[in-house]
Amino acid sequence: MTREIKVQGTTAAGYEAVRDEFASVLAAEKPDHAAQLSAYVRGKQVVDLWVGPDTGGETLFGVFSSTKGAAHLVVALLVQDGVLELDREVAHYWPEFAAEGKGGVTLRELLAHRVGVVGADGGFTPEEIADDRAIAERLATQRPFWRPGTAFGYHALSIGALSGEVVFRATGQTLQEVYEERVRAPHGLDFHLGLPEALEPRFRSVLPMAPSPTEQAFLDALPPQPGSLPSIAFNRNGAHPTDLEAFPNSRRVRAKGNASAGGVASARGLAGMYAAAVTGIDGREPLLKADTVAAFGQIHSTGHDLVVRAHRSFGLGFQSTAEFKYPFLGAGTIGHSGAGGSQAFADPCSGLTYGYTRRRFAFPGGPAAENERLVQAIHTSTVATAG
Repeated sequence: MTREIKVQGTTAAGYEAVRDEFASVLAAEKPDHAAQLSAYVRGKQVVDLWVGPDTGGETLFGVFSSTKGAAHLVVALLVQDGVLELDREVAHYWPEFAAEGKGGVTLRELLAHRVGVVGADGGFTPEEIADDRAIAERLATQRPFWRPGTAFGYHALSIGALSGEVVFRATGQTLQEVYEERVRAPHGLDFHLGLPEALEPRFRSVLPMAPSPTEQAFLDALPPQPGSLPSIAFNRNGAHPTDLEAFPNSRRVRAKGNASAGGVASARGLAGMYAAAVTGIDGREPLLKADTVAAFGQIHSTGHDLVVRAHRSFGLGFQSTAEFKYPFLGAGTIGHSGAGGSQAFADPCSGLTYGYTRRRFAFPGGPAAENERLVQAIHTSTVATAG
Protein backbone atom coordinates (compact mmCIF):
# COMPACT_ATOMS: atom_id res chain seq x y z
CA MET A 1 0.00 0.00 0.00
CA THR A 2 1.30 3.44 -0.92
CA ARG A 3 0.56 6.70 0.83
CA GLU A 4 0.88 10.37 0.08
CA ILE A 5 4.30 11.70 1.02
CA LYS A 6 4.81 15.27 2.17
CA VAL A 7 8.30 16.25 1.04
CA GLN A 8 9.92 19.26 2.67
CA GLY A 9 12.89 21.30 1.56
CA THR A 10 14.04 22.92 -1.66
CA THR A 11 15.43 22.18 -5.11
CA ALA A 12 17.21 24.47 -7.54
CA ALA A 13 15.71 25.31 -10.92
CA GLY A 14 15.93 22.26 -13.18
CA TYR A 15 15.80 19.79 -10.26
CA GLU A 16 12.04 19.87 -9.61
CA ALA A 17 11.64 16.28 -10.84
CA VAL A 18 13.90 15.08 -8.05
CA ARG A 19 11.29 16.09 -5.46
CA ASP A 20 8.66 14.01 -7.27
CA GLU A 21 11.01 11.01 -7.47
CA PHE A 22 11.86 11.34 -3.78
CA ALA A 23 8.16 11.24 -2.88
CA SER A 24 7.51 8.34 -5.25
CA VAL A 25 10.25 6.01 -4.02
CA LEU A 26 9.31 6.52 -0.37
CA ALA A 27 5.54 6.20 -0.80
CA ALA A 28 5.56 2.49 0.05
CA GLU A 29 7.54 2.93 3.27
CA LYS A 30 6.04 2.70 6.75
CA PRO A 31 4.56 5.90 8.25
CA ASP A 32 7.40 6.19 10.78
CA HIS A 33 10.01 6.22 8.02
CA ALA A 34 12.30 9.22 7.62
CA ALA A 35 14.89 10.10 5.00
CA GLN A 36 16.97 12.99 3.69
CA LEU A 37 18.41 13.76 0.26
CA SER A 38 21.02 16.35 -0.64
CA ALA A 39 23.16 17.14 -3.67
CA TYR A 40 25.68 19.75 -4.75
CA VAL A 41 26.88 20.53 -8.25
CA ARG A 42 30.28 22.21 -8.49
CA GLY A 43 29.96 23.44 -4.91
CA LYS A 44 26.39 24.82 -5.07
CA GLN A 45 23.61 22.97 -3.30
CA VAL A 46 20.87 21.98 -5.76
CA VAL A 47 18.81 19.49 -3.70
CA ASP A 48 17.91 19.70 0.00
CA LEU A 49 14.92 17.49 0.82
CA TRP A 50 13.61 15.49 3.74
CA VAL A 51 10.56 13.52 4.79
CA GLY A 52 9.26 11.82 7.92
CA PRO A 53 8.08 12.50 11.46
CA ASP A 54 10.36 14.36 13.86
CA THR A 55 12.81 14.99 11.01
CA GLY A 56 14.30 18.12 9.49
CA GLY A 57 17.22 18.90 7.25
CA GLU A 58 19.45 19.19 10.34
CA THR A 59 18.45 15.83 11.86
CA LEU A 60 21.34 13.39 12.35
CA PHE A 61 21.27 9.67 11.52
CA GLY A 62 23.74 6.83 11.84
CA VAL A 63 25.34 6.38 8.42
CA PHE A 64 27.19 3.10 8.99
CA SER A 65 29.92 2.53 6.37
CA SER A 66 29.39 5.87 4.65
CA THR A 67 31.68 6.84 7.54
CA LYS A 68 34.57 5.26 5.62
CA GLY A 69 34.43 8.14 3.13
CA ALA A 70 35.25 10.66 5.86
CA ALA A 71 37.97 8.44 7.29
CA HIS A 72 39.72 8.04 3.97
CA LEU A 73 39.40 11.69 3.05
CA VAL A 74 41.72 12.21 6.02
CA VAL A 75 44.16 9.61 4.67
CA ALA A 76 44.01 11.24 1.21
CA LEU A 77 44.83 14.63 2.71
CA LEU A 78 47.84 13.22 4.55
CA VAL A 79 49.09 11.47 1.41
CA GLN A 80 48.66 14.73 -0.49
CA ASP A 81 50.66 16.51 2.22
CA GLY A 82 53.47 13.94 2.00
CA VAL A 83 52.93 12.83 5.61
CA LEU A 84 51.90 9.34 4.43
CA GLU A 85 53.25 7.39 1.44
CA LEU A 86 51.03 4.83 -0.26
CA ASP A 87 53.84 2.43 -1.06
CA ARG A 88 55.46 2.51 2.38
CA GLU A 89 54.96 -0.53 4.55
CA VAL A 90 52.33 -0.07 7.23
CA ALA A 91 54.93 -1.32 9.72
CA HIS A 92 57.10 1.71 8.91
CA TYR A 93 54.51 3.80 10.76
CA TRP A 94 53.21 1.09 13.10
CA PRO A 95 55.95 -1.46 13.88
CA GLU A 96 53.71 -3.86 15.83
CA PHE A 97 51.68 -4.47 12.68
CA ALA A 98 54.52 -6.54 11.20
CA ALA A 99 53.52 -9.55 13.34
CA GLU A 100 52.23 -12.76 11.70
CA GLY A 101 53.70 -12.09 8.27
CA LYS A 102 52.26 -8.59 7.73
CA GLY A 103 55.62 -6.77 7.60
CA GLY A 104 55.54 -6.31 3.82
CA VAL A 105 51.98 -4.96 3.62
CA THR A 106 51.90 -1.45 2.16
CA LEU A 107 49.47 1.31 2.98
CA ARG A 108 48.15 1.00 -0.58
CA GLU A 109 47.31 -2.68 -0.03
CA LEU A 110 45.66 -1.93 3.28
CA LEU A 111 43.43 0.79 1.78
CA ALA A 112 42.44 -1.56 -1.07
CA HIS A 113 41.08 -4.16 1.40
CA ARG A 114 43.85 -6.60 0.47
CA VAL A 115 45.55 -7.18 3.83
CA GLY A 116 43.23 -9.97 5.09
CA VAL A 117 42.80 -8.65 8.63
CA VAL A 118 39.01 -8.41 8.55
CA GLY A 119 38.51 -9.19 12.23
CA ALA A 120 39.96 -10.89 15.27
CA ASP A 121 39.96 -14.47 16.51
CA GLY A 122 37.25 -14.66 19.15
CA GLY A 123 35.68 -11.35 18.12
CA PHE A 124 35.64 -7.99 19.86
CA THR A 125 33.81 -6.95 23.01
CA PRO A 126 31.24 -4.10 22.82
CA GLU A 127 33.81 -1.80 24.41
CA GLU A 128 36.49 -2.74 21.88
CA ILE A 129 34.30 -2.52 18.77
CA ALA A 130 33.46 1.10 19.60
CA ASP A 131 37.10 2.11 20.01
CA ASP A 132 39.36 2.17 16.94
CA ARG A 133 42.58 2.11 18.97
CA ALA A 134 41.41 -0.96 20.90
CA ILE A 135 40.55 -2.68 17.60
CA ALA A 136 43.96 -1.77 16.18
CA GLU A 137 45.76 -3.18 19.22
CA ARG A 138 44.06 -6.53 18.68
CA LEU A 139 44.63 -6.53 14.92
CA ALA A 140 48.34 -5.74 15.13
CA THR A 141 49.05 -9.32 16.23
CA GLN A 142 46.26 -10.98 14.24
CA ARG A 143 47.21 -13.53 11.60
CA PRO A 144 45.66 -12.52 8.24
CA PHE A 145 42.76 -14.64 6.98
CA TRP A 146 44.35 -14.79 3.51
CA ARG A 147 47.86 -14.12 2.28
CA PRO A 148 48.11 -10.31 1.99
CA GLY A 149 47.95 -9.06 -1.58
CA THR A 150 46.63 -12.30 -3.10
CA ALA A 151 42.93 -11.41 -2.85
CA PHE A 152 40.63 -8.81 -1.37
CA GLY A 153 37.66 -8.73 0.95
CA TYR A 154 35.63 -6.02 2.62
CA HIS A 155 37.18 -5.02 5.98
CA ALA A 156 33.75 -3.93 7.20
CA LEU A 157 34.51 -3.09 10.83
CA SER A 158 38.31 -3.02 10.78
CA ILE A 159 39.46 -0.77 7.90
CA GLY A 160 38.82 2.48 9.78
CA ALA A 161 40.79 1.29 12.80
CA LEU A 162 43.68 0.10 10.62
CA SER A 163 43.83 3.36 8.66
CA GLY A 164 43.30 5.33 11.85
CA GLU A 165 46.23 3.72 13.63
CA VAL A 166 48.52 4.62 10.72
CA VAL A 167 47.27 8.22 10.96
CA PHE A 168 47.86 8.26 14.72
CA ARG A 169 51.38 6.84 14.48
CA ALA A 170 52.32 9.33 11.73
CA THR A 171 50.77 12.47 13.25
CA GLY A 172 50.22 11.91 16.97
CA GLN A 173 46.54 12.72 16.44
CA THR A 174 43.65 10.35 16.02
CA LEU A 175 41.99 10.19 12.62
CA GLN A 176 38.89 11.70 14.27
CA GLU A 177 40.90 14.69 15.53
CA VAL A 178 42.43 15.37 12.12
CA TYR A 179 39.00 15.10 10.48
CA GLU A 180 37.50 17.57 12.97
CA GLU A 181 40.30 20.11 12.57
CA ARG A 182 40.83 19.96 8.82
CA VAL A 183 37.47 18.92 7.36
CA ARG A 184 34.38 19.14 9.54
CA ALA A 185 34.88 22.29 11.60
CA PRO A 186 36.27 24.58 8.86
CA HIS A 187 33.30 23.78 6.62
CA GLY A 188 30.63 23.53 9.32
CA LEU A 189 29.65 20.04 8.17
CA ASP A 190 26.97 17.98 9.86
CA PHE A 191 29.01 14.80 9.49
CA HIS A 192 30.59 13.79 12.78
CA LEU A 193 33.22 11.22 13.70
CA GLY A 194 32.57 11.48 17.42
CA LEU A 195 29.23 13.13 18.16
CA PRO A 196 29.42 15.76 20.94
CA GLU A 197 26.99 15.29 23.80
CA ALA A 198 25.47 18.68 23.05
CA LEU A 199 24.29 17.47 19.63
CA GLU A 200 22.64 14.28 20.92
CA PRO A 201 19.10 15.82 20.79
CA ARG A 202 19.44 16.03 17.00
CA PHE A 203 20.21 12.32 16.64
CA ARG A 204 17.44 9.85 15.75
CA SER A 205 18.04 6.20 16.58
CA VAL A 206 18.11 3.63 13.80
CA LEU A 207 14.86 1.73 13.40
CA PRO A 208 15.24 -2.01 12.78
CA MET A 209 14.69 -3.60 9.39
CA ALA A 210 11.02 -4.29 8.69
CA PRO A 211 11.04 -6.98 5.98
CA SER A 212 7.91 -8.10 4.19
CA PRO A 213 6.81 -11.73 4.73
CA THR A 214 8.58 -12.70 1.49
CA GLU A 215 11.74 -10.89 2.52
CA GLN A 216 11.62 -12.44 5.99
CA ALA A 217 11.32 -15.89 4.45
CA PHE A 218 14.45 -15.15 2.43
CA LEU A 219 16.33 -14.13 5.58
CA ASP A 220 15.12 -17.19 7.48
CA ALA A 221 16.41 -19.47 4.72
CA LEU A 222 19.96 -18.14 4.90
CA PRO A 223 22.32 -20.74 6.35
CA PRO A 224 24.24 -19.98 9.57
CA GLN A 225 27.87 -19.01 8.98
CA PRO A 226 29.77 -19.60 12.23
CA GLY A 227 33.48 -18.99 11.73
CA SER A 228 33.06 -17.75 8.15
CA LEU A 229 34.79 -14.67 6.79
CA PRO A 230 31.51 -12.69 6.78
CA SER A 231 30.95 -13.65 10.40
CA ILE A 232 34.45 -12.55 11.36
CA ALA A 233 34.31 -9.31 9.37
CA PHE A 234 31.00 -8.24 10.93
CA ASN A 235 32.05 -9.32 14.44
CA ARG A 236 29.57 -12.16 14.73
CA ASN A 237 32.22 -14.71 15.70
CA GLY A 238 32.64 -14.20 19.43
CA ALA A 239 30.85 -14.12 22.76
CA HIS A 240 29.54 -10.61 22.08
CA PRO A 241 28.30 -10.54 18.46
CA THR A 242 27.63 -7.08 17.07
CA ASP A 243 24.02 -6.20 16.25
CA LEU A 244 24.74 -4.20 13.11
CA GLU A 245 21.24 -2.72 12.90
CA ALA A 246 21.64 -1.18 16.35
CA PHE A 247 25.34 -0.28 16.05
CA PRO A 248 24.97 3.55 15.84
CA ASN A 249 22.31 3.51 18.57
CA SER A 250 25.08 3.03 21.14
CA ARG A 251 26.16 6.30 22.70
CA ARG A 252 29.63 4.75 23.14
CA VAL A 253 29.88 4.18 19.37
CA ARG A 254 28.64 7.68 18.53
CA ALA A 255 30.98 9.34 21.05
CA LYS A 256 34.08 7.43 19.90
CA GLY A 257 33.27 7.86 16.20
CA ASN A 258 34.32 4.38 15.03
CA ALA A 259 35.90 5.25 11.67
CA SER A 260 34.52 2.21 9.88
CA ALA A 261 30.83 2.57 10.70
CA GLY A 262 30.19 4.89 13.66
CA GLY A 263 29.68 8.21 11.88
CA VAL A 264 26.61 10.38 12.40
CA ALA A 265 25.42 12.74 9.67
CA SER A 266 22.67 14.44 7.79
CA ALA A 267 22.37 14.12 4.02
CA ARG A 268 23.59 17.71 3.87
CA GLY A 269 26.70 16.65 5.76
CA LEU A 270 27.38 13.69 3.46
CA ALA A 271 27.02 15.64 0.22
CA GLY A 272 28.72 18.70 1.69
CA MET A 273 31.80 16.74 2.76
CA TYR A 274 32.35 15.38 -0.75
CA ALA A 275 31.75 18.85 -2.22
CA ALA A 276 34.33 20.35 0.14
CA ALA A 277 36.76 17.59 -0.81
CA VAL A 278 36.43 17.47 -4.58
CA THR A 279 34.87 20.69 -5.96
CA GLY A 280 35.01 23.18 -3.10
CA ILE A 281 31.91 24.81 -1.63
CA ASP A 282 30.64 28.24 -2.66
CA GLY A 283 33.85 29.25 -4.42
CA ARG A 284 36.32 27.84 -1.87
CA GLU A 285 39.24 25.72 -3.05
CA PRO A 286 38.67 21.95 -2.76
CA LEU A 287 40.53 20.07 -0.07
CA LEU A 288 41.90 17.55 -2.55
CA LYS A 289 43.83 18.23 -5.74
CA ALA A 290 42.55 16.56 -8.89
CA ASP A 291 45.54 14.19 -8.97
CA THR A 292 44.80 13.04 -5.42
CA VAL A 293 41.15 12.36 -6.24
CA ALA A 294 42.23 10.39 -9.31
CA ALA A 295 44.78 8.35 -7.32
CA PHE A 296 42.25 7.40 -4.63
CA GLY A 297 39.49 6.77 -7.18
CA GLN A 298 41.60 4.48 -9.36
CA ILE A 299 40.39 0.88 -9.06
CA HIS A 300 42.81 -1.23 -7.02
CA SER A 301 40.66 -4.28 -6.22
CA THR A 302 37.96 -5.71 -8.45
CA GLY A 303 36.34 -9.10 -8.81
CA HIS A 304 35.23 -11.61 -6.20
CA ASP A 305 35.13 -10.12 -2.70
CA LEU A 306 35.95 -12.88 -0.20
CA VAL A 307 33.81 -11.32 2.54
CA VAL A 308 30.61 -10.22 0.80
CA ARG A 309 30.96 -13.11 -1.69
CA ALA A 310 29.98 -11.01 -4.67
CA HIS A 311 31.62 -8.87 -7.34
CA ARG A 312 32.91 -5.61 -5.86
CA SER A 313 35.37 -2.87 -6.80
CA PHE A 314 37.41 -0.62 -4.52
CA GLY A 315 39.73 2.30 -4.97
CA LEU A 316 41.82 3.37 -1.99
CA GLY A 317 39.53 3.44 1.03
CA PHE A 318 36.58 4.38 -1.18
CA GLN A 319 34.17 2.19 -3.10
CA SER A 320 34.39 2.51 -6.87
CA THR A 321 30.88 3.90 -6.86
CA ALA A 322 30.23 3.91 -10.59
CA GLU A 323 31.25 0.25 -10.86
CA PHE A 324 29.39 -0.64 -7.67
CA LYS A 325 25.90 0.63 -8.46
CA TYR A 326 25.64 3.57 -10.83
CA PRO A 327 27.38 2.96 -14.19
CA PHE A 328 26.24 6.28 -15.64
CA LEU A 329 28.51 8.15 -13.21
CA GLY A 330 31.98 9.17 -14.27
CA ALA A 331 35.00 6.90 -13.97
CA GLY A 332 36.91 7.76 -10.83
CA THR A 333 33.81 8.58 -8.79
CA ILE A 334 34.70 8.17 -5.11
CA GLY A 335 32.21 7.40 -2.36
CA HIS A 336 30.86 4.91 0.10
CA SER A 337 27.51 3.46 1.06
CA GLY A 338 26.31 2.30 4.47
CA ALA A 339 24.58 -0.88 5.62
CA GLY A 340 21.60 1.05 6.94
CA GLY A 341 20.81 2.42 3.48
CA SER A 342 22.89 5.60 3.24
CA GLN A 343 24.88 6.57 0.15
CA ALA A 344 27.36 9.36 -0.56
CA PHE A 345 29.80 10.13 -3.37
CA ALA A 346 31.53 12.69 -5.55
CA ASP A 347 31.65 12.44 -9.34
CA PRO A 348 34.60 14.61 -10.45
CA CYS A 349 33.48 14.47 -14.09
CA SER A 350 30.10 16.17 -13.54
CA GLY A 351 30.90 17.97 -10.29
CA LEU A 352 27.96 16.19 -8.63
CA THR A 353 28.14 15.22 -4.97
CA TYR A 354 25.35 13.24 -3.35
CA GLY A 355 24.15 12.35 0.13
CA TYR A 356 21.24 10.17 1.23
CA THR A 357 20.25 9.03 4.71
CA ARG A 358 17.33 7.03 6.04
CA ARG A 359 16.23 6.10 9.52
CA ARG A 360 15.00 2.55 9.05
CA PHE A 361 17.67 -0.05 8.29
CA ALA A 362 17.39 -1.08 4.64
CA PHE A 363 16.58 -4.60 3.46
CA PRO A 364 18.76 -6.64 3.10
CA GLY A 365 21.48 -4.22 4.26
CA GLY A 366 23.62 -1.97 2.11
CA PRO A 367 22.72 1.10 0.05
CA ALA A 368 18.92 1.28 0.00
CA ALA A 369 17.36 0.32 -3.32
CA GLU A 370 15.78 3.76 -3.79
CA ASN A 371 19.25 5.28 -4.24
CA GLU A 372 19.39 3.95 -7.80
CA ARG A 373 16.34 5.99 -8.83
CA LEU A 374 17.35 9.04 -6.82
CA VAL A 375 20.92 9.14 -8.14
CA GLN A 376 19.60 8.69 -11.69
CA ALA A 377 17.08 11.53 -11.24
CA ILE A 378 19.70 13.94 -9.90
CA HIS A 379 22.26 12.95 -12.54
CA THR A 380 19.69 13.40 -15.32
CA SER A 381 18.83 16.88 -14.01
CA THR A 382 22.51 17.74 -13.76
CA VAL A 383 23.18 16.75 -17.36
CA ALA A 384 20.10 18.63 -18.58
CA THR A 385 20.91 21.84 -16.72
CA ALA A 386 24.54 21.73 -17.85
CA GLY A 387 23.52 21.41 -21.49
